[in-house]
Amino acid sequence: MEIVYVYTRKRSEFGRPCCFSDRPATVTVDIPPEPGMADAFILRNPVHSAVQHGSEMSEHEVNTERVEVESRGTNHVEGGWPRDINPQEVEQTARFRKKVEKDENYINTITRLGTLVEHCAKQNNAINIYEEFFAEEETVEVEDEPPSAKTISVVSNPPALCHVLSPHRDPNVTKRTATHLSWHPDACGKLAVAYGSLEFQRDGSDLSFDSYIWDLENPKKPEFVLKPSSPLVCLEYNPKDSHILLGGCYNGQMVYWDTRKGGLPVEVSTVEVSHRDPVYGAIWLQSKTGTECFSASTDGQVLWWDIRKLSEPTESLVLDITRKGLLENALGAVTLEFEPTMPTKFMVGTEQGIVIACNRKAKTPAEKITGTYSGHHGPVYALARNPFCPKIFLTVGDWTARIWSEETKESPIMWTKYHLSYLTAGCWSAVRPAVFFTTRSDGTLDVWDFLFKQNDPSLSLKVCDEPLSSLRLQDNGCVIACGSKLGTVTLLEISSGLCTLQRNEKTLVTAMFERETKREKILEARHREMRLKERARSEGQGTEAEDVPVEGPQEVLERARREYFEVLEEEMKRRTRAETR
Repeated sequence: MEIVYVYTRKRSEFGRPCCFSDRPATVTVDIPPEPGMADAFILRNPVHSAVQHGSEMSEHEVNTERVEVESRGTNHVEGGWPRDINPQEVEQTARFRKKVEKDENYINTITRLGTLVEHCAKQNNAINIYEEFFAEEETVEVEDEPPSAKTISVVSNPPALCHVLSPHRDPNVTKRTATHLSWHPDACGKLAVAYGSLEFQRDGSDLSFDSYIWDLENPKKPEFVLKPSSPLVCLEYNPKDSHILLGGCYNGQMVYWDTRKGGLPVEVSTVEVSHRDPVYGAIWLQSKTGTECFSASTDGQVLWWDIRKLSEPTESLVLDITRKGLLENALGAVTLEFEPTMPTKFMVGTEQGIVIACNRKAKTPAEKITGTYSGHHGPVYALARNPFCPKIFLTVGDWTARIWSEETKESPIMWTKYHLSYLTAGCWSAVRPAVFFTTRSDGTLDVWDFLFKQNDPSLSLKVCDEPLSSLRLQDNGCVIACGSKLGTVTLLEISSGLCTLQRNEKTLVTAMFERETKREKILEARHREMRLKERARSEGQGTEAEDVPVEGPQEVLERARREYFEVLEEEMKRRTRAETR
């Protein structure tokens, strides 16, 4: 084909911006068809063509018309009278009313509209359309409401005054203990349960090592099966990634799962660097990576781990309260406590009934053990800080539950009565600072509300006939899970009065804890003073100490009681003055 049209431009005009203008269309070139080339045309069959299939979308913007609002007022005066009638003249208006009332059209209209007006009046009297049904919902006082609830579904031996959701049983023939429970951090309908046998020297040849994740919508069959190399004693969801679970095994190994990769562990710590006894506590740490954790065992060690490298622990601590770091002097850990708002502090409950307070960021191992609290006659099975007052913590062991303050290490500030059966677990309420839960070896769940009652539990539920072994509360504070020795996990929904924050409850509970802490400090100081005097007198140091009369126990108690009531009177006077202002 010959070149028909040539575009030319001067070299000096190169790079200049194009200037476009409107002009009529012109034919630049016209190529007529050639019939001779039709013979060379070859029909292509089949023809393959590609088509891009995509939905066509369009974007539209709409701006509604502006509505101009104008405020107007109306002054209503009497009117509608004929022009020849003066409304101010009573005689004229009365005469006109009599004339209108005799009109048949007026009578028919009034009769027809009267029925409609009567219906509307009766309807308004029956239903107040402006009634506010939930105006007082926020200010409803539930202090006087007795702890109670209705039963949704009935199972064998349902506990009274509770909401039984569903029982989850160990599906194996040989029943194992539900050793630990962990709620899914995102979905409230899933619960991870660790199963294992903690009985000493029990024949485990017929025992399964599996643990399960249950879906509350389907309690008959576990949703996911975890297959460890040794029975699990503890199991925890990762709060940052709900697909990852951390487990502590009976043989002392640490293991973690990713549910997206199946039921087999992703990685297991080697036996040489793991604990020598069962891992009773494993907790995730607050870290940027979300992979750091630490564990405690009855071998007397606390080990820190990073699940990305379980071949060795990143740090270790020997629980030797003599601060010599000797493993043979270490106390066996039964429970572990960590509060995310206090990232450097943690606490360990031991087999000997002693609670050890630790600080991870201390320079030397001896300085990491900051103090001890001794108050139980047996192992401390539960240890938890109050979510509203972190300096207050709860311990459960032997036959009692005790409430401690970090500032008083010699004795607790509050405690429950001695029960006939052993206490096995406990935890604080997530929504009410004065409520906590304990379980007993006779299958009973006790709900304590110290603002309502101090001597006895506010609610006692007979959950099952076998001993309860584990306890875990949902974050919303309304549903609690109890695991038993035979592997049954029962979910209980408590009444709204026990899971609804009361008016001024935080203030009242804080004042109560501070008052009891101050009382214990006074008693501790007095006991310390008496011990010093007794020691000085026994050693014969100074004759002046012998001349000073030593108060007897009854005198000390009377003086402490007098000082205690003086503090109460001052507090009541202060509140009275504050209310009168």
